Amino acid sequence: MSVLSVHSLIDRAVLHFAPTGEWADDPRALALLDDEERARHERFMFEHSKREFRAAHALVRTTLSRYAAVPPAAWRFVKNEFGRPSIDPALGCDALRFNLSHTDGMLCLIVASGREVGADVEDALRDRRTVDVADRFFAEREVRALRALAEAQQNQRFFAYWTLKESYIKARGMGLALPLDGFAFSIEDEEDARPEETPRALRDRVTLECAPSVNDRGDRWSFTRARLSPRHVAAVAIERDARGWAPSIELQRAAW
Repeated sequence: MSVLSVHSLIDRAVLHFAPTGEWADDPRALALLDDEERARHERFMFEHSKREFRAAHALVRTTLSRYAAVPPAAWRFVKNEFGRPSIDPALGCDALRFNLSHTDGMLCLIVASGREVGADVEDALRDRRTVDVADRFFAEREVRALRALAEAQQNQRFFAYWTLKESYIKARGMGLALPLDGFAFSIEDEEDARPEETPRALRDRVTLECAPSVNDRGDRWSFTRARLSPRHVAAVAIERDARGWAPSIELQRAAW
């Protein structure tokens, strides 16, 4: 495994991704987990949940070890009041930031230096009554934009909004303590995220508008959407620096 060091993240962030099975079915995955993670692993009732959990946490540990001289099994994590994990300060890796997401069949992990990040991946082919969900949880402006589309386009736009919203609340580190209707995304020059084999970042333009209740500025953040497989779409939120600059997002297939 090559060590890149955190300095390689100065002008970029990396979205590491992999199909779940490539990690869950390797015996090394479970061996990397600490005692608390193994206990959580055993509490899952269903095998598919166990597979997803051990794969995701093995991905975190091995990937972080590419950027710092810490063995995969030695990473320790702490959680904030909302349950978001971060690296234990005692390890001396203060600059390294990460955020994990996983869904049926796909794992992704965004890694950056010195700025907050969030990521979300979803299976966009699963059956969901997308407009009904949007009516309940999305900002009014997003619902109007969604309903204005042809029915065939609504599923794609729904998952664009959903992954963007999840990436943002995860980057803020507050989860659903932030109301989903308290901020709204606009997508301009939306690129067709049609299913295809080649993973790629999408080149549409995304902007965020925040209501006062969210206590944030939309221009504080940069967003990138990606197609990771014919089924899976993702979004990344990354904090801009004081000059308003955000690093580029690189997609990288994760492997043992």
